[in-house]
Amino acid sequence: MIGEVSVEERALGEDRTRAVVVGPYLSRGPAALSRDPQARLAEAVGLAQAIDLDIVGELPVALNEVRPATYLGKGKVEEIAETVKAQEAGLVSMDCQLSPVQQRNLEKAWGAKVIDRTGLILEIFGQRARTKEGALQVELAHLAYQKSRLVRSWTHLERQRGGFGFLGGPGETQIETDRRLIEERMRRIEQDLDKVKRTRGLHRKTRREVPYPVVALVGYTNAGKSTLFNRLTKAEVLAQDMLFATLDPTLRQIRLPHGARVLLSDTVGFISDLPTMLVSAFRATLEEVTLADVILHVRDVSHEDSEAQARDVETILEELGLKGEAEGRIVEVWNKIDGLEPERLEAMRLAARGFDPRRRPALVSALTGEGLDDLLARIETLLAESRVTLALEISPEDGQGLAWLHAHVEVLSRETKEDGGSRLTVRVAPERLDEVRRRYSSALRT
Repeated sequence: MIGEVSVEERALGEDRTRAVVVGPYLSRGPAALSRDPQARLAEAVGLAQAIDLDIVGELPVALNEVRPATYLGKGKVEEIAETVKAQEAGLVSMDCQLSPVQQRNLEKAWGAKVIDRTGLILEIFGQRARTKEGALQVELAHLAYQKSRLVRSWTHLERQRGGFGFLGGPGETQIETDRRLIEERMRRIEQDLDKVKRTRGLHRKTRREVPYPVVALVGYTNAGKSTLFNRLTKAEVLAQDMLFATLDPTLRQIRLPHGARVLLSDTVGFISDLPTMLVSAFRATLEEVTLADVILHVRDVSHEDSEAQARDVETILEELGLKGEAEGRIVEVWNKIDGLEPERLEAMRLAARGFDPRRRPALVSALTGEGLDDLLARIETLLAESRVTLALEISPEDGQGLAWLHAHVEVLSRETKEDGGSRLTVRVAPERLDEVRRRYSSALRT
């Protein structure tokens, strides 16, 4: 629905690009059944606001079919053209994936720049990436998108370039030159990302030398992952009511109820119809998720589209190979219970109790801290299941051996014997079990 814009709102938005958000959604098919059109449009508006656009119109459009030339029907194109003109909008955000031809035709019809969902998400990622790795990943995805947009449509792409300069030999068209330059840049970025991937692999290897398991947070964007991360780690990672508020992965150490230390990893949020080139570009980052000991799937259960959002996240996790045996590492965290009415909250608690204990969701509020003690206990239990508990003794003079244990396994308890030696209970990752038994012949499984 397009609302009236007051004089005060116009004044506030003078320095920002005025934009109309169009939600063209098919009225039948899987997407129509699983997602509410108004919720989808609200998400599209949130995406546009995430790059500080001044939203002067929101228009849902029910489609029976997609038109090859303009995506929308002729009458709807003309209607939106009138809205764009009346609102003096310089940009129209289409919440769908447009072909280059559709995008060009709509720009001609509306006299404004047109951006589709993929382009908008890439724009957000481009603004939010802070690390060198994040910037490279976004640029690679952006170049892949630009390459798909190179069509024979603009006049500068139709001219042939003559001469023997390095920008193109005789007969090479501008479009071929542009494509070649993009491909060369993509190759260089992929080489740089390979180096980053190797460095990340070395960091992971170093972390494996330390007895700290990794717990990764995943979830739909704006599900409250960063707020939960901050609450558990007492960190100050940016956490706002905004789509894709954080992009770059962050690691912090936390303690579990019985003193064990784990590394908590906050990752990029997912979203429906996440561009495939972004999933590919961020694969090195997302490997942190695939190798985590425990994965917390954070859900915003106060959102009306919570179930559909969960399915979108599960689809991406499946693409990353987290299916079958790996599912045992995943814990659903039903977040934002502080936003539920008492009756709905009680219904949620009853629903959670209906799950198998090993698959039971954890109900929490990252904002108030409710339920976090139970969540930490659940993480501790899961980690204990995958590790072996041993009892062993160390002689008084083996200070080096005692230091090695503290550095490489999880020491649960230590008791000093009369002779000055130590009796310890330790928890060991399966890959370190043989090494511990070789070093400490007294080690017995408890």
